[in-house]
Amino acid sequence: MPEDLTPTADAAALDSPPFLPFALPDIGDEEIAAVVDCLRSGWVTTGPRTRQFEHAFAAYLGGNVDAISVNSATAGLHLALEALGIGPGDEVIVPTLTFTATAEVVRYLGAHPVLVDADPDTLNLSLAAVEAAIGPRTRAIIPVHYAGLACDMDGVLALAAAYRLKVVEDAAHAFPTLYKGRLVGTLASDATVFSFYANKTMTTGEGGMVVTRDAAVARRVRLMRIHGISQDAFERYTSRTPAWFYDVVAAGFKYNLTDLASAMGIEQLRKIDRFLLRREQLAQAYGNGLQGLPLRLPPAPEPGSSHAWHLYVIRLQANARLDRDELIARLSERGIGTSVHFIPLHRHPFWRDSCRLSPEQFPVAEASFACMLSLPLYTRMSDADQQRVIDKLRELLT
Repeated sequence: MPEDLTPTADAAALDSPPFLPFALPDIGDEEIAAVVDCLRSGWVTTGPRTRQFEHAFAAYLGGNVDAISVNSATAGLHLALEALGIGPGDEVIVPTLTFTATAEVVRYLGAHPVLVDADPDTLNLSLAAVEAAIGPRTRAIIPVHYAGLACDMDGVLALAAAYRLKVVEDAAHAFPTLYKGRLVGTLASDATVFSFYANKTMTTGEGGMVVTRDAAVARRVRLMRIHGISQDAFERYTSRTPAWFYDVVAAGFKYNLTDLASAMGIEQLRKIDRFLLRREQLAQAYGNGLQGLPLRLPPAPEPGSSHAWHLYVIRLQANARLDRDELIARLSERGIGTSVHFIPLHRHPFWRDSCRLSPEQFPVAEASFACMLSLPLYTRMSDADQQRVIDKLRELLT
């Protein structure tokens, strides 16, 4: 055989479809053009586009909220807790079924995160577990809207009122999510923090937003996000009169969002309703296509509420032919990416050892973790892509 005709790959591999990732951002020409315009403007750090993004985000939510951009939701949670006066010796209630950032920001302030178990239906935090965890040093609750479905915020806010606690919503998964007719971010909590990480329902690459109606909290977050300086760089450098002087009034942080990121965010926000509709269509198609399999599908939102569908989390039933790890491996072999949300915090060595935790304290999170996986769900996913996932699941589980 001539050298140039020698096979270089297995024929079956050549015929196989491309690997389907777990998530992909949906970035179009509009975002690219906006970033290029920003680069050409000469202003790439926090400036006019960031202010525009903040105003547009607050307007989208409504409810007379103030929106303060930050370079991550982690930074936003840290700033919100700091603004509310959380400090050394305080306790803050956090779900174990979340990403480590939700708890680590409590430690940034010298406070202690108290982990609680999940609700077996929604996988949001358990209200009974929250109430049982409240003690004399408890100062705040951080409910996480798991996968994009809102927590029972009436219950959370009622507990907070009864025990005089602050509430900071971790809404990293929940834009835009409705809770009983109102968007998350406009409820009666002290602050809400959104994420614009690459795999979220909209993205700025990295970034986040703190939302609050409390003017004092908003002022403190704005101050502390840029070194505790009394006047931001945009105000100083665009002033028509000498404005070189500033005061450092607190030991702040470097948490500001850039205009490059905000330029993306403005365009992504304009598309968010379309993004949500596509996610809802994909979630409905999964719900229809996976019927009859040994799976527990995610709960639908109650009437008057909605789900952002950041994640589509299934749980294998006890009679499934494969366990969770085997199913993930088999799907990967067939070119389908999945993930797990989350390894509960009490299983990680740092939180397990520093908080003296054991699996027996978290029976719902333990049982759910053993059988859960997140399926691909993103707006660039085609119907054919999704059908591949459904077909392979049916192949492997029946």
